[in-house]
Amino acid sequence: MATLRTITPCLWFDSQAEEAAQFYSGIFPHSKITNISRYGEAGYEFHKKPAGTVMAVAFELDGQSFTALNGGPTFTFNEAISFQIDCHSQEEVDHYWERLSEDGDENAQQCGWLKDKYGLSWQVVPGVLMELLNDPDTKKSQRVMQAMLQMKKINIAELQRAYS
Repeated sequence: MATLRTITPCLWFDSQAEEAAQFYSGIFPHSKITNISRYGEAGYEFHKKPAGTVMAVAFELDGQSFTALNGGPTFTFNEAISFQIDCHSQEEVDHYWERLSEDGDENAQQCGWLKDKYGLSWQVVPGVLMELLNDPDTKKSQRVMQAMLQMKKINIAELQRAYS
């Protein structure tokens, strides 16, 4: 049996694949667009895209491979899938939250979750949150949970105050 080497998420966009890949690559360190493929004349009866239109963009975010596909308006993102960003500091939380939420859906922000301008959901989560929520002292962990439920962007200092 062959060994699975990688799993690459493929993100379906209407026509913004290249724009989205550039946007995401500008937010995460060690990120880049690695390939852009374009529609040709073959298959026009199915894809209805003019020859030369961007079909797919291969890109990496901090070393993780992704594909962005311009597949048309048939499918859109929903909250059933999200990408979780493990942050090590409030500065990282602030950076990812502010950049990813630019022109996003403010009504879809809660408990560290946000929806970006393309409709993709992200969880911007400091690692300390899980440590505090998993504390064996349930009174402390429940105070942290209650504090988190009041937040949109996670505030580490507020979580630590609730814990103490």
